[in-house]
Amino acid sequence: MTHLIDGIKQNNFIIVGRAGIDFFTDPGIALEDATRMTVDLGGSSANIGAGICKLGGNAALVTRVSDDSIGSYCTRRLEHYGVDTRYVSRVGGEFRNSLAVYESVTENHRNVIYRNGAADFEMNDSDVNAVDYAQFGALITAGTVFAADPSRSATFTSFDRAKAAGLPIIFDVDYRPYSWPSAQVASDVLSRAAAECDMIVGNDEEFGFMAGDYSKGLAKARELSETTAEIVIYKMGHEGAITFADGAEIRTGIYEIQALKPTGAGDSFMAGLMTSLAAGHDLRTAILRGSACASITVSKPGCAPAMATVETLEDFLKTHPGPTTH
Repeated sequence: MTHLIDGIKQNNFIIVGRAGIDFFTDPGIALEDATRMTVDLGGSSANIGAGICKLGGNAALVTRVSDDSIGSYCTRRLEHYGVDTRYVSRVGGEFRNSLAVYESVTENHRNVIYRNGAADFEMNDSDVNAVDYAQFGALITAGTVFAADPSRSATFTSFDRAKAAGLPIIFDVDYRPYSWPSAQVASDVLSRAAAECDMIVGNDEEFGFMAGDYSKGLAKARELSETTAEIVIYKMGHEGAITFADGAEIRTGIYEIQALKPTGAGDSFMAGLMTSLAAGHDLRTAILRGSACASITVSKPGCAPAMATVETLEDFLKTHPGPTTH
């Protein structure tokens, strides 16, 4: 595990994936009742990068954005949050940045995703080959990047380049069925990607999906930890998480909070986990700090703007009664 943790401790991440745009309602307002919405950065990889930077880390994003005002907006918001955009390139024609429209409510929450002709799927080998991997400590990606070519093959190329430069690879499974041509393709490709990674983070449904049976998800996570990955984190929503590392199983709870909406939890968990490990916290503590970041994010509107900062995380940990135990 030394190779993985040493890379993370550099606190300087190259992230491969998408940046999008989010529209979200005011707190408690359903979409059909909204007369205004707030706009901000979206997309899982972009959110992870923003979260890492807000927590004092460094992150650069590799992606493509549409060659229009929306692409410019996404790039500008990445820069606003401190994400390095030198590897963000533009694509013309009819390709567009993804759009998420969602409600700031938990009950009957609805999240509508527009991914037709997604600009980020046009990322190709030239984009990932332009990266100077030696400048970074670790590579992070999320599963949607594998849903279509040329993005899929380019990401596997980035894995090869990262490994050649000595970087560990961290994978958030992040399975989104609407992005994939079929469940079988998704299962095959995500399993292939997971087998190449040093750390894998996913929820119970995602591991079950890769295993071909929800009831076998936990066994799949354990198997990956025993064969290819150094750390595997199996998230179970309100029941917390089970982490497999060095032959041990670490069970952790969550920080219960009044949630405003469910979106952004996984991205903020990853950001909190990475920056906490980089700061020298042990694995259990880093997982719990990631869980705290997730709770902070779901308690506020939006994703990137709701991500924790160093100050809000420390204040939260000081005032919250503590995580649940399992």
